[in-house]
Amino acid sequence: MLKFTDQPFMNNIQTISAFHRLLSLPAPTHPLVSVARLQDRKSANDDIWQPFSVDFYTISLKREVRARMKYGQQYYDFDTGIMSFTSPRQAQLLEMVDESTAGPQFGKGFVLMLHPDFLRRHPLATTIRNYGFFSYAVNESLHLSAQEERNIIDVFRKIEQEGKHIDKHTQPVMLSQIDLLLNYCNRFYERQFITRKAVNSDLLMKLEQLLDKWFETNDDFKRSLPTVEYLAGKLNLSPHYLTDMLRALTGQSTQAHIHEKLIEKAKERLSTTTLSVSEIAYELGFEHPQSFSKLFKAKTALSPSAFRESFS
Repeated sequence: MLKFTDQPFMNNIQTISAFHRLLSLPAPTHPLVSVARLQDRKSANDDIWQPFSVDFYTISLKREVRARMKYGQQYYDFDTGIMSFTSPRQAQLLEMVDESTAGPQFGKGFVLMLHPDFLRRHPLATTIRNYGFFSYAVNESLHLSAQEERNIIDVFRKIEQEGKHIDKHTQPVMLSQIDLLLNYCNRFYERQFITRKAVNSDLLMKLEQLLDKWFETNDDFKRSLPTVEYLAGKLNLSPHYLTDMLRALTGQSTQAHIHEKLIEKAKERLSTTTLSVSEIAYELGFEHPQSFSKLFKAKTALSPSAFRESFS
């Protein structure tokens, strides 16, 4: 059984060919892109997964996996059909949960391995960085409907088939299919934000409570503004997932929610206390009152002093 340990180093898998060897797979036809079937994979060395990173993107569709991934302190059990995404050099950790078998049990499905060099001089080299799901945590994986899964499998198979030979058309054809795959995933994530609206609405309520508590209890020893990373950590979400979820629910980013709550609290203090603008700015976490005044005016079209005077 693989166990999580604190190690002073991280195993780095630099090439797709090396990754194939570690999983006892035949060498890839193309050194920069490959589709492997999970049921064909077999770990050659358990220790390599504790922890590890790769120098390429991976997009996986998994089902019936008897293993768990860990990002930070969050686990996700791959026991249903889901998709997950990793970017180059993203730290990962794999743990066995089925002690009756040797080596990680990868289950069924597909994994696309895509080296950044394959994208050179193609628009995807830039646009792939705009897909936030490469920065999501494992517990924020994409859950597919039956029809969505069929669509994704169809694209994986087309990429797999095209990768069996190399000619002058290979790269543009494969890149068009990879672009389609990413667009499908983007659409399906947006659907997931909607279909999980009840759960996400509960997270939105918890976010509001966290912000209320921050501005009411932030003491003199840690006076500062709340960050997106802090809020995401408290909600056990990655910052990218939290922002994308909020945009789908409210049309606003996490930072916009922070500013909205901050202005709400500022208005409350300006209208109900005799504290100076500088004192209110400091109380709310601003190091410089000018920064507070600038933000307040940008959000309300009034300076803090002008807003206060409207109540006199």
